[in-house]
Amino acid sequence: MSSLFPRLFEPITLGRRTIRNRIVSSGHDTVLDENGMIGDDLVAYHEARAEGGCGLIVLQVSGVHETARYTNHVLMATDDSSVPGYRAVAEAVHRHGATIFAQLFHPGREVMDGEAGMAPRAVAPSDEPQERFKVVPEALSTSKIKEIIAGYASAAKRIADSGIDGVEIVASHGYLPIQFFNPRVNTRTDEYGGSPANRRRFLTEVVAGVREAVGPDVVVGLRISGEEKTEDGLVATEVLDLIGHLDALKTGSGDEYARNSVDGSGGQVDCLDYFSITAGDSSTLQGAVHIVPSMQIDPAYAATLSEQVKKITDKPVMVAGRINQPHEAETAIAEGRTDMAIMTRAMICDPAIASKADRDAVDEIRACIGCNQACIGCNQACIGHFQMGVPISCIQYPESGRELTFLPRPRVRTRRRVLVIGGGPAGLKAAAVAAEQGDDVVLCEREPHLGGAVLLAQELPYRSEFGGAATNLSAEARRAGVDLRTSTPVTQQVFDELATDHVIVATGAKQRMPHLEVDDEALVIGARDYLRTQPSLPAGRVLVSDWKGDWIGLGIALRLAEARVPVTLATAANFAGAAIQQYTRTLLMSQALRAGVDFVNDARLVGVDATTGYLQSTLCEIVHEVDGVAATIVSGAPQSVVPDLDFGSASVRTIGDAVAPRTVEEAVFEGLQAASSLAAVS
Repeated sequence: MSSLFPRLFEPITLGRRTIRNRIVSSGHDTVLDENGMIGDDLVAYHEARAEGGCGLIVLQVSGVHETARYTNHVLMATDDSSVPGYRAVAEAVHRHGATIFAQLFHPGREVMDGEAGMAPRAVAPSDEPQERFKVVPEALSTSKIKEIIAGYASAAKRIADSGIDGVEIVASHGYLPIQFFNPRVNTRTDEYGGSPANRRRFLTEVVAGVREAVGPDVVVGLRISGEEKTEDGLVATEVLDLIGHLDALKTGSGDEYARNSVDGSGGQVDCLDYFSITAGDSSTLQGAVHIVPSMQIDPAYAATLSEQVKKITDKPVMVAGRINQPHEAETAIAEGRTDMAIMTRAMICDPAIASKADRDAVDEIRACIGCNQACIGCNQACIGHFQMGVPISCIQYPESGRELTFLPRPRVRTRRRVLVIGGGPAGLKAAAVAAEQGDDVVLCEREPHLGGAVLLAQELPYRSEFGGAATNLSAEARRAGVDLRTSTPVTQQVFDELATDHVIVATGAKQRMPHLEVDDEALVIGARDYLRTQPSLPAGRVLVSDWKGDWIGLGIALRLAEARVPVTLATAANFAGAAIQQYTRTLLMSQALRAGVDFVNDARLVGVDATTGYLQSTLCEIVHEVDGVAATIVSGAPQSVVPDLDFGSASVRTIGDAVAPRTVEEAVFEGLQAASSLAAVS
């Protein structure tokens, strides 16, 4: 038992099931399905977290009705063909002593994907439009409502009979059950709309029907947003009223919706065993940022919501929302704000975080940084991958979601000398993996610090945690036994002296300035130089030219605007932040708008004189002038750096930005690939 986290590792009972600790991997889409079924990849993914010490694993959402297909890769529990998959993942998780639940789901109007590329079709209590996905749903008939309610019960029974320990009804983030309860979304006038009792009828019938279907021994929980944090969303008082009603719901209680007793003794059984609290709503950009909150949001921020729920129920409560470190979880539990801590992204980043915390090996934890994007580039490997329809992973730990490809780590038959040139994310990952496989690894970095471009990313507003990626990767390399040499450029003499068998080139990229017509009196600074030196700028408007639509240009513009400097951000992308994951972009853009940043989209910088910046439209011949410019900061396309060395007979692998400038995700993944390929070489 951990001496640092005693409350976190206390067992807890949910219903009639005891969980070994308070750490939860909540339901999250992985895109590891096989045509809507659980296959080997998804089993291996969850088994890794169970082996890593997680107490409770909740599977991603399972559709309960054919109208529940909100993406093209949602799991479906609508017929018995799903049973082998549920049984396989249950057996895998149970082998390691963890408990496993599955989520019961219907999105209502929150549908992302249509069939065969067509616009999505959705159903909901009413035909109120959905803002984020631009969906106008079909209002459900009473008979279809009854059919969907029955679908929850039949799916729950099917899942429980497969060996899954419990089911969790998803009423969070504006999905169908809570759409019925929200009077701004549900405008019905029949038995499922109007009064509070009628609006909660759907969810109450679902809860009672699920309990009747699975009996008293299977755990039944409810996931719900404690506050939806968006226009027309439910506020905390409304949610607490609903929870209070559901908390009291028992079988055989005489409640108009409750069924007969199911415990075989004539006694009453609680319909719900626990509450899982989150925040936000899927229907708007403003609410959706809370589904997977980025590093701009405080750790464990939603514990204020779970704390309110704990005041009205004696049942266990768990909470999600940026709980990335065991001390954050321990504190929230010890302070009585929650009973269990949902640490999903923490376990995407480090599947063994629970076992490491249990033995107080906190220095070995690879901490999630809540990036929601891949460094200063385009997409994040967890939620970003899901939104692109590809399997999730992690920018720091690309083995996540690829367990069957890269794990367990092979061992080399003969120890070789491996030289890694470059100490950025690509080089650090390659060096660590090669050393873990048994090779003798030397890493040389010309700069005095390890981390590469990550060290610049952490200088941007609300990205200070990004430095954690460099810290984590460096620590892994040290633990693996890599000989890390900073301030060591690899000259031909240095290379020859190292007598290397294999070389991995990870020298990254450098700043490249675009071809511009620049007046001698104009002040023009490269974005990397600006972040590195942070010079004082003359009074007046600053023009920030942004080639990619990523964090660099938008982040610099925001920093200046928050310092009350007039700023114009001109991006060659369709809009500022176009390459940033949606939830992160929403928060950043809202901050930039409040700070007063002026935006010019679809525009490339072509010239600067003493007081004017000239922007060429990327769409036509129009040139836009920005007057009163005192300084121009240019974030252009970077340029790969490749050493001019004779590597002799050594094998050479070039990775990351040294191949082509991209993001930290590609860099770390290629580091893993390159080192893994060495294991197959004799």
